[in-house]
Amino acid sequence: MRLILCALLLAVMTGHAHSAALRVAVADSWAMPMIEVTDGQPTSGILYDLILSLAHHLGQPAQFQVLARARVQSAMEHGEVDIRCFVAPAWVGHSARNYLWSEPLLEQRDVLVSTRKHLNPVNVQTLPQQSIGTVLSYTYPSLQPLFDAAKLHRDDARSQEQVLQMLIARRFDYAVSNQWALDWVNKSRQQTDQLHSVALIQEQRLSCMVRNDPHLATGRILDTLVNMRDSGEIERIIARYTTPSAP
Repeated sequence: MRLILCALLLAVMTGHAHSAALRVAVADSWAMPMIEVTDGQPTSGILYDLILSLAHHLGQPAQFQVLARARVQSAMEHGEVDIRCFVAPAWVGHSARNYLWSEPLLEQRDVLVSTRKHLNPVNVQTLPQQSIGTVLSYTYPSLQPLFDAAKLHRDDARSQEQVLQMLIARRFDYAVSNQWALDWVNKSRQQTDQLHSVALIQEQRLSCMVRNDPHLATGRILDTLVNMRDSGEIERIIARYTTPSAP
């Protein structure tokens, strides 16, 4: 009996040691507080903590693959990664139906940012023709008609952080940023040098998409993400990086 128990314990330990890694796509265009990448690997941030927690619940190691944003979807299609988070079906287009989707996990607010404070919200529809800061390969559905009509022109940078730094350098008068990235940059700036949100561009409900592969525990992955949301765990992860520090 003791020999059988030892064999079962060894089998469990061996199985856990060789659990397949959960391969996660990370776009190199993200900035803190979403994720921080050091020497090609994530080290902190909302997405980093969320995925580590998901992997812990699943009993699998997490393997991050940092990719150019334009390469992320191709990596999903070719089976190089298993899961992509903080994404909306509209960003993927017709191929969204080929994947399994979690329920929405959070909302992202994209705002128009200026170095100057405005007394009233800016109406982007009436802005004079000009370039605005945007992130390479990002889609902005509410602004696309203005880009198509050449009323506004994209001035792309590789990451959200670079866009805001270019705004600070006065390369353009306005840039588009998600609210979290804007708040993160403002944390390190003096009160007189704060960047200002002057218009809401769009709000989007974001999810995780998983490859529809019988070799993946897709049901467990999706159920675990919902449990993390419903238990308040995702909200606590977000608060860890977005709650203002006490004076």
